[in-house]
Amino acid sequence: MPNASPPFSELSPLSRAQAAAADGGHPFRIAINGYGRIGRCYLRALHEAGLAGHYRIVAINEPADLASIAYLTRFDSTHGRFPGVVDRSERELIVDGHPIQVSHASTPEEVDWAALQLDLVVECSGQYGGRRELQRFVDAGCPRLLLSHPGNRAEDVDATVVFGINEGELRGPERLVSNASCTTNAVVPVLDCLHREIGIEQALLTTLHSAMNDQPLIDGYHHADLRRTRSAMQSIIPVSTGLARGVERLLPALAGRVHAKAIRVPTHNVSAIDMVLSFEREISAEAVNRLLRETAAGPQRGLLACSDEAHASIDFNHDPHSAIIDCSQTRTIGPRMLNLVVWFDNEWGFANRMVDVTRRWLAVAS
Repeated sequence: MPNASPPFSELSPLSRAQAAAADGGHPFRIAINGYGRIGRCYLRALHEAGLAGHYRIVAINEPADLASIAYLTRFDSTHGRFPGVVDRSERELIVDGHPIQVSHASTPEEVDWAALQLDLVVECSGQYGGRRELQRFVDAGCPRLLLSHPGNRAEDVDATVVFGINEGELRGPERLVSNASCTTNAVVPVLDCLHREIGIEQALLTTLHSAMNDQPLIDGYHHADLRRTRSAMQSIIPVSTGLARGVERLLPALAGRVHAKAIRVPTHNVSAIDMVLSFEREISAEAVNRLLRETAAGPQRGLLACSDEAHASIDFNHDPHSAIIDCSQTRTIGPRMLNLVVWFDNEWGFANRMVDVTRRWLAVAS
């Protein structure tokens, strides 16, 4: 299905300016709660897309000290130096001359969100997933909250959005919206295309995910899951995943047909999903690759991509697509079963989708 709005990663500088103007004549005021990997990527994605003037980050709430915040904005081991000027004052992060108020509150109630006259708060701490917890932001004066993670349950948020699939459902009055997860954003457009065109009977999804902050560098008491007490950089580690539930929230026609598992691997960024799919009719690797190429060039342009090159994961670092299908790895297993490999930058691609959902939501709400 056609996108209601093309992703900003696909727009020329002129088109970006025109799209921003169409969203409204005044700068939208945005705050970030939790300035870790995704929070910093979100700010940087706005900057690199040329949108920082129209979608203005005016406040950041992050427990870390301001000197560390400024330093990690300037220098990033994964995505390189920030392509702009980063400075700080006593209480502000200053990006390209624009001051950003920084607070260090540990609860939503400690921040006077209303006084900031915000249009949106982007929740990137990952600490809040239940509706009662999320409502605390609204009660404290937050007009809208966009989560960088799924709600604990579907009913904990007003909408769960994967851009390119259901952003058209946003109407404006929503207060709590989830951007789903990076893996959901990667897999749902692919499954949606294949189910509509061929019909999926069963899907087994194995995520090979880069190490994350909930894992220690060396063995330590970091998690109730004993596997996550082991060194992230020395082992391949199976972990739990809610990907199957996430897929079913977005694609209810696949309820009961999707099974998922996840394995953390000792890399810093870029992940992959190995898909084993059984279909309702006979297929060929060539026909499926052709269908996915047509989708990537058409309705999912800028969101999906396809490649036949001999890739390693590092090739997709800082890639803004939700997913890149490795067509060289497509294999049939009998007449109706297929194996696909999908790459995705679990930080940068997801942050760019948050920008796209921000654009859509604020456009319909203004």
